[in-house]
Formats: sequence, C-alpha cells, structure tokens
Amino acid sequence: MRKWLLALILFPVVATAQDRLEGRILDGASNSGEGLFGANVVWLNTDIGAVTDVDGSFSIPYDSSYSQLVISYVGYETETITVSGNQRIEHTLQASNDLDEVTVSARKKASARSFLKAENTILVSSDELLKAACCNLSESFETNPSIDVNFANAVSGTRQIRMLGLESPNILIATENIPSIRGAAQAYGLSFIPGTWVESIQITKGAGSVVNGFESIAGQINAELQKPTKDFSFYQNLYTANSGRNELNTHLNTKVSDKWDAGFYLHGNLRDGHHDRNDDNFLDMPTGKQINLMNRWQYTNPEKGLVSFINFRYMDDLNESGQIHSNSDDGDTGGHGHGGSDSNSLLWRSEIETQRFDVSAKLGWVNPSVPYQSLGVQTAFSWHNQDSYFGLNEYDITHASFYGNALYNTIISDSRHKVKAGVSFTYDQYDEDVNETTYERTENSVGGFFEYSYDNLDALTLQAGIRVDNHNRLGFFVTPRLHVKYTPWEKSAFRLSAGSGRRSANIFTENQKLFASNRNINILDTDGKIYGLDPEVAWNYGFSYLQGFNLLGRKADVTFDFYRTDFQNQVVVDWENPQNVRFYNLRGESFANSFQVEFNYTPFERFDLRTAYKYYDIQTDYLSGRLERPLTPKNRVFANAGYETAKSEQGAQWKFDATFNWLDSQRYPSTATSPEFFQLSERTPTVSTLNAQVTKVFSPRFEVYLGGENITDVRQDQPIVNAENPFATYFDTTFVYGPIFGSMYYAGLRYKIQ
Repeated sequence: MRKWLLALILFPVVATAQDRLEGRILDGASNSGEGLFGANVVWLNTDIGAVTDVDGSFSIPYDSSYSQLVISYVGYETETITVSGNQRIEHTLQASNDLDEVTVSARKKASARSFLKAENTILVSSDELLKAACCNLSESFETNPSIDVNFANAVSGTRQIRMLGLESPNILIATENIPSIRGAAQAYGLSFIPGTWVESIQITKGAGSVVNGFESIAGQINAELQKPTKDFSFYQNLYTANSGRNELNTHLNTKVSDKWDAGFYLHGNLRDGHHDRNDDNFLDMPTGKQINLMNRWQYTNPEKGLVSFINFRYMDDLNESGQIHSNSDDGDTGGHGHGGSDSNSLLWRSEIETQRFDVSAKLGWVNPSVPYQSLGVQTAFSWHNQDSYFGLNEYDITHASFYGNALYNTIISDSRHKVKAGVSFTYDQYDEDVNETTYERTENSVGGFFEYSYDNLDALTLQAGIRVDNHNRLGFFVTPRLHVKYTPWEKSAFRLSAGSGRRSANIFTENQKLFASNRNINILDTDGKIYGLDPEVAWNYGFSYLQGFNLLGRKADVTFDFYRTDFQNQVVVDWENPQNVRFYNLRGESFANSFQVEFNYTPFERFDLRTAYKYYDIQTDYLSGRLERPLTPKNRVFANAGYETAKSEQGAQWKFDATFNWLDSQRYPSTATSPEFFQLSERTPTVSTLNAQVTKVFSPRFEVYLGGENITDVRQDQPIVNAENPFATYFDTTFVYGPIFGSMYYAGLRYKIQ
C-alpha cells in the first residue's frame, strides 16, 4: 500500500479535461489580493453556476454560447462581466457603499465544508467564533463537531483538544501557515491566542499538505489572524463571568501610508475567583492573569504583486491553583508545596508562569503578468520560558525556535496542472529541568518538498506531495501525502487521503498534567535520541463523502468520514499503575479508528441546524496488554442550533445559539492496585452539557451578548483522588472526565468603528 502510494505521488496520472471556465474572485474590501469565499458565479439567464472556494477560486462548465457572467455576494455589488473566450479570469468584487443597492443572493455560512478542495477542509469564519465567548483559541472549537475539547486535569483549568481521537501533539497547529503550537507551547499554547485576534480557522482532517512540515499525523489546524487592512480601525470587547474571569480586548488599526498599514492588539485577562463547589479544599478553577500584546504590520503593493506581514508579539501569563487552606491541625496556611521541607504543614499549590516572545515575517509575490506564478517566504522566531511547580514537583522549560520556509507556485502547460516546490528549515533548542534532573537537546532539520495538483473540478481533483528531510535526531526520511476528490454527480464529493507523519515526542511538556499527582516518572528505554526514546511514526488513511441536497425546499448536506491512524512507533504514556507513569516505545500495535457523520440543515430562513455523531475505537498495546485509550469516550453526540432575526434598517438584530454535547462512558486508567478506598470504577458515567448564547446587535457598531456554559450544571464529583492528603501516595488530579466548576454564566459587549 505504502509503496503504491509513493509511486502514485511521484508519477501522477492526469485525467482527461473537459471544457471548463476557471477563475478567481478577489475581495475588493481588502488591498491584499485575498480570495472571496462563498461568492456566487452564474452564467446570465441560466442556472449553471458555482460558489467560490476558500481562496476565491471557481470552475464552471463553459460553452461558446455563454458570454456574460453574473457575480454576486452579500454586501458587495452584483456585477455582470463579459467573457470573450475560455480563458482564466480574475475579477475583484467591490463592497457596496450604498446598502439600498445591495442585492442579497445568498447568506454566508459561519462554518462550511469545501466541495472543491482535494483535502477534507472545514472553514470556520469569525461569525462562527462569535457564537460562543471564544476567549482564546482553545475555546473556539466548542461549536464545531470535528474537534473535541476536554479538560486536562482537576487543577490547571487547561483545555486540550483532540482530532480523530488523538491529542493535539498529533495535530499540526499553525498561525497563518507557520507552525506555532508545538514544543514548549504544546500544553497551554492554544490559550495564548486570544479569540478576537482570529479571523478564521481552517481545519483539515487527515495527513494534510507537505508544505507546512512533516509533523502532522491526525490533521492540521490553521488560524488566520485579523488583517490590519480588513479589521476594524477600532474594536473593543469586554467580557466578565461569574467564575471571576474578566477580559479586555482592544484592536487599533491605522493606515500609515499608501502601502503600509499597522495594527495594535491588546489582550488582558484577570482570573481572581475562588470557588470550591465540591468541598474538596481545592480551587475548582485556577486564578491568574495574562497580558498579551501584538504589533502587526502589513505592506501591500498591487502594482508589483507584493504583500507582506510582520508581527511582533509578547505574552506574560500566570496561572495559580491548588488548596485553599491547610488540612493540618496547626492551621498553617502560610506556605505552599513548592520546595517545602515539612509537607504535613504546607498547602499543596501549583503555579505556572510563562513568558513568550514571537516575531514572524511573511513575504508574498505574485507575478503581475502571470498570476499563477508566485513566491512566498515565511520566517518565525519564538522564545518560550515556563517556570512551574505542582506541589513538590518542579518543571521548568526554555524553548528557542526558528522556522523558515520558501515556497514557489506555478503551473505546467495550463491551469489544471499546478505545482508547489520549496525548502524549509527548523531549529529548536530545549532546556528542561524536571525536579532535580536537567534535559538539554538541540534539534534541527533541513527539508525540501514538491506538491502536484490536478484540478478538473467537474470530476477529479488530485493533490500529491512528497517531502524529504534530514533531521539531526530523526535521521533522513521521506514523507508522502495524497489527497483525491471525485465528484460523480451534482453537489457531491468523495475524498480519499493517505500519508505519513513523524515527530519528536516532548514527553514532559505534553504530559504536564501528570505532574499534578504523586506518581513516579520512569523512562524505560534508553537507546533513542530523544529522552532515550525513538521518534513517533504513523500512517493516516481516510475516506470522506459529502453530499449536498434540498430537503423540503431548503439546503442541507450530510458528511460521512472514516479515518484510521496506524502507529509504526509511538511513545506510550502508560499510567495504568496509580503509583507511577512510564514512558516507553511501542511494543506492539497502536491504532485509532474514527467515524463521524454530520448533518447540516437550514429548515427555515436564518436558522441553521448542525448535528453529528462520532465513534472512536482507539487501542494501544501496553506492557499489561492491549487496552482502550483511557478517558476517551467511544461515542459522542453533538448538536448546534443557531438563529438570527432579520436586520432592521438601522442594522439591529438578535442572534441565538445553543450547543449540546453528550459523551459516552470513558475507561479510567487502572486503580486496581490502590487501596480499596482510592479505587475507582472501571468506567466513568456519561456526560451531557448544554451551552447557549444570546446576542443583541443594536447597530453595526455596538452589540452585547449573554451566555452560559454547562447550563444544566453537570459536575464531576470528587475529581481528585486522596484530596485530603495531597503529599501522600495515591494523590492524583488526572482522573477528569467532565466539568468540575458546574454552570458558568458570562456577559460582554463589542464596540467597533469601521
């Protein structure tokens, strides 16, 4: 299978083309030459048309009798252009300046799947992000069924995400196509990107493209940030919650010159609520504060085909949790568990302080005379420092990283055959202190990649890529990727994907939740080059079928996804013994099967319904035998409903949104060897949660919102094992399967000036 895949990538078979008119619709509201997603392109006086893809591209049947093309989009001028022949066109659609002249031909979906791309991609727009509080990127997936959001443990308040049943280290998470949530940022990095800074998110299931690197196994998530030329000149978001969480987000954007625009982004939050609803003497959620600053510059020169972004960002975050008062008889509350000598009179406390600095630059050039020729260069440097302790466990890490990528795009013979080629370089310097042991290492890699795309949207779309990398610790290796889309009939898309990925497992930073226990840490293998362990290597195979149709006169679509991930090697995190956690290389098989069916429907105007069912079969061969992955539900049910009232002449509007999640029971890690009092059942109860939000838009400038998370007040009783004796054996905060705090209600306002 894998040899066949590699051969197919190296020698693609090109299908026969039919007469199609291809082109791209650009967003006239932006000076950066960005494509307009969701625009309607229709031949005049016919029902033959198409909807533009994520990058504004379209393809429709062509006949010499067709001469005029109608292009429309909500909030933009509807234009009719003359087409003199079957030659690729590129047209800029201008935003309407007179609302009385706007022709509404479609309503933009807040979240949509692409019918055109070879990859299985879901686009999440900023409208979708506003359906929930979305205070940071880790909370922006609450209304999307493709991503699972879980709490890591009972004290840190950290949310971790999963795709295809696999944890976030198996997902390549990028910011504007630059890998960013990796290394030291893996555990908490998603909470370091404020939600208001995010313009849109692209979620790709499966192995993804070779362009962004070799680390993607389960999929890719790319967050596009707000652009100074498209964002509001002034934007203010205020948020407060009954949990004691308060946030401020301010955006300032200005035009510096004809070609330069600048944006200044400020995020600050304060978390000072002290809550212990389950009376275990531990805070239900951590306290802390964060200051986050970004300065963003955009250079645009359409005449020369140049666009560039330069970002500077600084973040300082403090997170504190643990016991509220001492359990000791002497009532001593003056100490904490960090570095103390007499644990019986100390508070068990945890503190995580993180400082991070990032600078990145992107330069894009499009040949003005040959639009399909383009060159892009990406560079990024980050410095990440975390000082932390969890009771008597200390963990500090400093991670300096550099990333460089150069990409060239062109076509072969005609626009149906596109190629991408480039080179990349990565450098990572790690310095870790785990209690009294220091781990230092340097990783660097140099790689090259080539990707071929065949784009006949009437029937077949193929994307085949291969990259070769030479890594100082992983060695020399080849990474192939393949995505195929076939459209046998109208509004359908069959997709197949296959590819491999590999990565260095950062066992401590990725599993920081285990420090919040009294387990001993054991690394069983010593021959590998990363903590004595070998790198993780996996293959991912997937199938997807998307079908759009009309149901009772309204638009609907259904999607069936099945993906399987096979690990050739995996760093197994074995915490089946309650007194220790063991890391070792896979000694057998490990696989993850993921099945999802999703149904989207608009039963009446401005009302959207999204439902999904997911099934996971994830198993690993541990030293004790093959077991189901712990704390992973086999079955999940998801439902989201959103409704918007019609806008008044002044732009006033109501928006309503509700999300329901049901999680099947989950397997607890084994506690069979614990004393009977500390033993847990084999499986958790099922969990159901309900979130809702109401937004009142008073005008295009001002709106307020009110919402609730876990409205039904579902709570996990006693999430901490042996909470009465946090410095004793069997103390553990990692057995978390559901909400701890219970219901949380919030309110906020948004004010913006165009």
